[in-house]
Amino acid sequence: MADMAVQSDVMEAAGPYDRAKALSAFRLGDVTFYWLTRVCAVSVLLILGGIIISLIIGAWPAMMEYGFAFLWTQRWAPSADPPVLGALGPIYGTLVTSFIAMLIAIPVGLGIAIFLTELCPQWLRRPIGIAIELLAGIPSIIYGMWGFFVLGPFLAYTFQPFMIGLFDGIPVLSSIFGGPPSYLSLFNAALILAIMVLPFITAISVDVFKTVPPVLKEAAYGVGCTTWEVVRNVVIPYTRVGVIGGVMLALGRALGETMAVTFIIGNSFRLSASIFGPGTTISAAIASEFAESDGLHQSALILLGLLLFVLTFFVLAAARLMLMRLEKKAGN
Repeated sequence: MADMAVQSDVMEAAGPYDRAKALSAFRLGDVTFYWLTRVCAVSVLLILGGIIISLIIGAWPAMMEYGFAFLWTQRWAPSADPPVLGALGPIYGTLVTSFIAMLIAIPVGLGIAIFLTELCPQWLRRPIGIAIELLAGIPSIIYGMWGFFVLGPFLAYTFQPFMIGLFDGIPVLSSIFGGPPSYLSLFNAALILAIMVLPFITAISVDVFKTVPPVLKEAAYGVGCTTWEVVRNVVIPYTRVGVIGGVMLALGRALGETMAVTFIIGNSFRLSASIFGPGTTISAAIASEFAESDGLHQSALILLGLLLFVLTFFVLAAARLMLMRLEKKAGN
C-alpha cells in the first residue's frame, strides 16, 4: 500500500500524461531523421554531378580542339606549335596494367582466401589475416618506392632476362616478352598494382566464404567430396556474387592508382608491344604533368581525367549488371 501511495504521489507531481504531445515529439524526431538521411543521400548525387560538370568544363577546350581523334592519337607533344595531344598511350597503359594486375591478383587472392577458410590451421589464421590488413594499410607511395628500389632491380636483372630468353623466337610471345630489361615498365607497374589490390580481393573473399552454411560443406564431405570439389562446387557457387563484387572493387582501385604507378611505369606515351617496355597510365600522366601545365595542355589532362572517370563508371556499371543477372539467375 505504501508503494502504491508513493507511485500515486509521483504521478500527481508529474502531471497528467499528454499522449498527443508525446506523439508529436516522436513524429518530429522521425521527420527530422527522414530529412537528414535524405539530405545525406542527395548530397552524394550533388557532389558526383559537380565533379562531372567541373571535368566537362575543364576539358571542353581540348574536346573542341581534338574531338574524338583524341582517343586514338598516340603522340603527346604539349610543347609543339600547335600542341599535339592524344590519349591512346595512357588509355593503353591503364588497360594493360590493370588487366595484368587482375590476372595475377585474382587467383592469388582467392587462393589465400580458400586456404584461410578451409585449410589453414587455427593458430596461423590470425598472423596471415593481420599481414593482409597491413598490406591494405600501406600508403601507395611506399609501394612505389619499394617497387623502384627493390622490385625493379630484381625484375630487370633476374626475372625479365629469364622471360626474354625463354620466349625468344616464339611468334607473338617474343614480342609480348621482348627486351631490353628495364627498371621501369608496364609489367613492373602491373605487379605493384597486383600486390596493392590483393588485400581487397582476399579480405572480401574470406568474409563471403565464411557465410557458406557449414551444413552444405559437411554434406559434400559426407558424400566423399575432396576439399577442391567442395570449394569448386559448393563454396564458389554460393559466394560468387560477393567474390565478383570484391574483384570489381579491386579493379576500380587498379584503374585509378596514381603514385605507385608513376614511380615505376616509365611515363612514356609510346605504345609498346612488350610488357617489359615503359608506358604510362591516365592517372600517372595527370600526376606527373598537371602541376606544370596550362592552356590546352591542362585541358587535355583534365580530359584524360574525364575519360578515366567514364571508364571506371562503365566498369563498375558492367559489374553491377553482372551481379544483378547472377542474383536473378540464382533466384530462378
